[in-house]
Amino acid sequence: MSALPEFAFENAASMLNDRDFATVRQLIAEYAGIKLSLQKRNMVYNRLLRRLRARGVGTFGDYLAIVQREGSDEREAFVNALTTNLTAFFREPHHFDLLHAHAAKHAKRGRPLRCWSSACSTGEEAWSIAMVLREAECPGDVLGTDIDTDVLNTARSGIYRMERAAPLPAERLRRHFLRGAGANEGLVSVRPELRSMVRFGQLNLQSPAWPAQEPFDVIFCRNVVIYFDREFQKQLLARLAGLLVPGGLLMVGHSESFPAAHPGFRSCGRTAYERVGA
Repeated sequence: MSALPEFAFENAASMLNDRDFATVRQLIAEYAGIKLSLQKRNMVYNRLLRRLRARGVGTFGDYLAIVQREGSDEREAFVNALTTNLTAFFREPHHFDLLHAHAAKHAKRGRPLRCWSSACSTGEEAWSIAMVLREAECPGDVLGTDIDTDVLNTARSGIYRMERAAPLPAERLRRHFLRGAGANEGLVSVRPELRSMVRFGQLNLQSPAWPAQEPFDVIFCRNVVIYFDREFQKQLLARLAGLLVPGGLLMVGHSESFPAAHPGFRSCGRTAYERVGA
């Protein structure tokens, strides 16, 4: 199908009607477990309009019909478009201070500290975890997962614009990154020492079955449960508790406190919880 002229989008796709918005909310809840509020209508319009342009269709209704087709190749792009991916290196630094102390104690045990960044976005969180473990001289195995395949490609590459890493202290930047030169000027790449510690894979936290995993020592599950309803938050918390070793740590977002109600967790810092009674 040939692309429609620009004016066709301005006229035909200028409205995201109530029925189509309701369908979007239903589909993203079904595919990804994300509960979009009514206040997200403008965000949905702006993000999905790009997909209408990419597919060469003129209305949201036609686009959503493509998404819902059996075996549709657009479903993944639909989920990717509506996934929020705000992240940064060492975001919420108090968690990484706690991780460093935990890793320093663990370093003497003779096995890698197993960490999971469960909504890793473009990878900054997972790489930050690896940097802390390396600085604590603690062997580590870091898993980063996300539902969005586009951001996972960035995470796996380990290559970022310099401005993304610029806020890091000069010594940390020198120790963990290589600066690009020539055609790669303005880019930085994580060093091989970090790459050997980190792996990435796609995972939908809403999926009824996760791949079998050995227990983790630390789980980061930050700023993601706000998109889930209360019942699924409880289910997710139970699953996370089952994957943490006794004494393991769960880090959640700056405005989240959902583990406080679970008997298997006790607070051990700001939005940080220790697994007890496992």
